[in-house]
Amino acid sequence: MTGGEGAASWPEVWQEHVAVALLGTRRRSVPELAEAELAEEDPAARLLDQAGLLAVGRRAGLKPGTAEAVAPAPAEDAPQVPAAARDRLTALLEGERVRLLPEWLAAAADLGYRVPARHLPELLDRGRADRALRPLIARAAGRRGAWLALRNTDWAYLLTESGAAAEPVADWAHGTRGQRVAALTAARRADPAEARELLLRTWPRESAPDRAAFLATFAHGLSPDDEEFLERALDDRGKDVRRGAADLLALVPGTAYARRMAERARSLVRLSGTPARRHLTVTLPAEHDDAMARDGIPFHPAGSFDPAAARTGVRAAWLREILSRAPLDTWPEHLGLSPHETVMLPVADDFARDVHLGWCRAALRQGSAPWARALLRDGFIIDEAESPTGLLALLPEEDRAAEAAALLAAAEDHPHRLRLLAHIPGPWTGALTDAVLDALAGSLNDPDAPRFVAQLCRLADERLAPDAAPRVHSLAAAHPTWPLAELADTLAFRRRMLRDLAPP
Repeated sequence: MTGGEGAASWPEVWQEHVAVALLGTRRRSVPELAEAELAEEDPAARLLDQAGLLAVGRRAGLKPGTAEAVAPAPAEDAPQVPAAARDRLTALLEGERVRLLPEWLAAAADLGYRVPARHLPELLDRGRADRALRPLIARAAGRRGAWLALRNTDWAYLLTESGAAAEPVADWAHGTRGQRVAALTAARRADPAEARELLLRTWPRESAPDRAAFLATFAHGLSPDDEEFLERALDDRGKDVRRGAADLLALVPGTAYARRMAERARSLVRLSGTPARRHLTVTLPAEHDDAMARDGIPFHPAGSFDPAAARTGVRAAWLREILSRAPLDTWPEHLGLSPHETVMLPVADDFARDVHLGWCRAALRQGSAPWARALLRDGFIIDEAESPTGLLALLPEEDRAAEAAALLAAAEDHPHRLRLLAHIPGPWTGALTDAVLDALAGSLNDPDAPRFVAQLCRLADERLAPDAAPRVHSLAAAHPTWPLAELADTLAFRRRMLRDLAPP
């Protein structure tokens, strides 16, 4: 704005026009604006014309701000997938057998490849919507994937999955919850004690949801050194914080928490009978007291009213929860038996399901291969949906297929087999491949089994080892049905897909 000394500035004149617009031209006159040179006599029209001129002036007078330059993405240290695999990924993302995307990502990462940079945004968006994809994307995203995740909060999950974060200590005090979780995760992986001290400094000021999210990072580098902090967290105001602390303490051997759970478990399950006819007797918890609540045993645990078990109720669910949190080494000390001998004992009063399920969850939580093997060989546990997957994963890789095949052989009918196989992840190899193909071939001439064949083919198309394609093709040629033909086509596609990734 031009004018002599003392002339109002453009911002001041703009505010005067805003005031007139708010009050109305009848109550306040329109300011003079010499630069406008307008002949308009109507005050309202003149106000709008002058405001338009001022708006242009304000925009023209803005000075560009300054910003820090964005650091370029770091150089990659892994090779990009071969051209054929890149084209295959494009086809998968465009919808061609997209359900095979997890297998493609896992295979690429296993071979040390990274995905092409141009596919990263779409993959990261898919990971935001599908949690199961996140660890697979993290393994194959490369350093540029982490670089992108640092700049988009929707993709920040990648930092937690991959453990990548820039300057975790510097990032800790600020940022979104996801960014702070990523920073604390990186700190826990590098130095758990230092990360714990970082959290202690801000803990009283954090919100309950933030405290719960930050506490979950203690799963990385968890040790007895964390016991004191976690014990205090059992008394936190936030329900999710208390539950998270209890879940973490259940993973740490030798703690006061472990001793409390072991004492509860021993009081509920006892060895009875003669040496020739031993069995377990069970006493259900009489009540849900404050001490149980503090140690993370909810009043209504998940599955409290499971229709699959006649005796399941809150007291039986408390039993399961206690057994799932008690150290497994409680039982050899308490009963004087090996895991296999313990699992094979009869359980009085139809409480076998509750006891075995508690042990199963304890084996999964504590990562015990001996208990996993014992529970799988017992066969009872296959009724529990999530159990076979986790228990098999605890076994040495060379033993998994044989144990799974034995479970399949023990299944008493088609629904039982399907329920079991639905919870055994791929790839199905070795003895399990043979068992599945034998079950399939043995059902093709059964007039009552078309539905079983169709459902088994659907399960097998993503899980059966692709090198079984020739055998399936032979079955499809001898028994031309749509499910078999589709299975043969999918296995052939998977063979080509994996061949694309093979090193030259």
